[in-house]
Amino acid sequence: MLLSFENVAFGYGDNLIFSGVSFTVNEGERIGLVGANGEGKTTLLNLISGNLSPDSGTIFLKNGARLGYLEQNGGYTSGGTVYEEMKKVFKAELDAIGKIAALSAELSNLNYGGSEYNAVSAKIESLEKFVAARGGYDADVKIKTVLNGMGFSAFYDRVIDGLSGGEKTKLKLCRLLLEQPDLLLLDEPTNHLDIGTLFWLEDYLKGYKGALVVVSHDRYFLDRTTAKTIEIENGGAQSYAGAYTKYKALKAERYTRLLKEYEKAVEERAKLKDYIDRNIVRATTAKSAQSRVKKLQKEQEPEKPYLPPEPPKFSFTFSERPSESVLKVENLDLERGGKRLISAGQFEIKRGDKVALVGANGTGKTSLLKQIMTGDPAVVKGRFVHCALFDQEGLNLNGDNTVLSEMWGRHVVSSQTDIRAALARAGLTEEDMNKKVSSLSGGERAKLALCILGGENANFLILDEPTNHLDLPARESLEKALSQYDGTLLFVSHDRYFISALARRILEIEDGKILSYEGGYEGYCASKAEAAENKRREEELQRQQRRKAESEKSFRSAKERAQEAKKKEEIKNLEKRIGELENEEQEINRDLSNPQIVSDYKKVAELTKRLSDIKLQLDGLYLKYGDML
Repeated sequence: MLLSFENVAFGYGDNLIFSGVSFTVNEGERIGLVGANGEGKTTLLNLISGNLSPDSGTIFLKNGARLGYLEQNGGYTSGGTVYEEMKKVFKAELDAIGKIAALSAELSNLNYGGSEYNAVSAKIESLEKFVAARGGYDADVKIKTVLNGMGFSAFYDRVIDGLSGGEKTKLKLCRLLLEQPDLLLLDEPTNHLDIGTLFWLEDYLKGYKGALVVVSHDRYFLDRTTAKTIEIENGGAQSYAGAYTKYKALKAERYTRLLKEYEKAVEERAKLKDYIDRNIVRATTAKSAQSRVKKLQKEQEPEKPYLPPEPPKFSFTFSERPSESVLKVENLDLERGGKRLISAGQFEIKRGDKVALVGANGTGKTSLLKQIMTGDPAVVKGRFVHCALFDQEGLNLNGDNTVLSEMWGRHVVSSQTDIRAALARAGLTEEDMNKKVSSLSGGERAKLALCILGGENANFLILDEPTNHLDLPARESLEKALSQYDGTLLFVSHDRYFISALARRILEIEDGKILSYEGGYEGYCASKAEAAENKRREEELQRQQRRKAESEKSFRSAKERAQEAKKKEEIKNLEKRIGELENEEQEINRDLSNPQIVSDYKKVAELTKRLSDIKLQLDGLYLKYGDML
């Protein structure tokens, strides 16, 4: 066991957040922490991390366990560069590698087998074991793997304090992944990640050896990274075996079971009361009735199982039917800040389409939506198309207005009663009505903006990250409303569960192009997976071709070397043979000058013939020798 909570309670002043919370986290366990906004998920993480202390109960963390905590807005701060700061995670290992190099140099100057030599060798061996055990020799590979996977491949030399808030939070996560604590706490880790990075992080966490407790509104992320769910609700906590999707089913089953048990208990108490009422005054049955009274008094009044409050409800309707072609984009060039985002972009959206726009951060998704709304010669809307935009930054809301006046100002023909009712259905309370828009939380602003959007009577909705500040029940409610909407929908979202539930087609901005994928999110993922596999195969084929070419080159080199060696050997033999024949020629010429030999005509004829043969051989050898040089 790595961590345990035993009857833990915590509150801020008189506001009790939760009590009686008990659960355990085992080594290597993956837990998703869920609950509506305000139930205390972040508070619980702060209790685990030690940032807060419980009002009562016991929190136990295994002695020596290393803990890492990624807070929602807890970015990395430093005046150093991205890569150099990540290297600090491996400082002990890198220092040890430096010592090994220094000791190895020292060892080379010592007498082999001597006491000093043996002592230095032992130090080197100990350091090498330390580095190997902690993976220090792979530090560079680990750093680059994490930084590249998290989108920092072009940021190695960037000074951290010059990064954006979201980038600093991502970098803090990089540092935690490299540190590999025994227990990793992640509070909304997906907030600043695009879809490609999300997939990378999920795959990376599959191989993570430590335990994980994660708070996230990304249901896809929870399903892929957790195997147990703890829900904080109504001041308590309940554990479920399974990730988010299974938890939802188990929770529904649990509520049904508890409701049946409650109804059975109520029915049994009603029968007891009825028996008592009918028999308490009768002499023959009074004693029996009295025993049932005592039984009733001992038993606690059955408690009806908690049913969470209704999630906000949204509704989107329109009255005027648009033309078949709602939007047509042809040869759109889009630039922002001097940077070309899209070149010759083109796509068409037909009436009733529900289209998700995806792409890495900074590729121009929000800019494209705004360009569609503001107009462009390359953007053509169909007849009778009425667009309405949900702006993730809330720039279309007036912060100086109250909630009520902001809504009423958009829909002046409605009565105040109808406006209040619409806001209430969206989850804004009576207390919220007179709040200034600027004082609302992110979730409250999103609900107000969606409520206003619902009253626009638009047949073409354009949504930019509509789920960013919504809790899970509100997201599911928005999904339901948009799935029932008969109009046309174009939206940007990082919530893959949301995309999967709504999108029938995916548009992706990649490398300045707009690519279209049919078959919804599943079809998009299948196409991307196929493309990735094809790319992998192509790269593997290219690697094989390179290896073959290198092998052939290596083979040719070996062959050439052999030929060169053979040539040298032949030249050497030629020189030897030429030298032998020249020596023999000189010896014959000396013999032909000897009077005794000259007087023997047979001998002279024999030597003359031999001399002629030698000259013929030398002429051939000289020619061959010249060709080989």
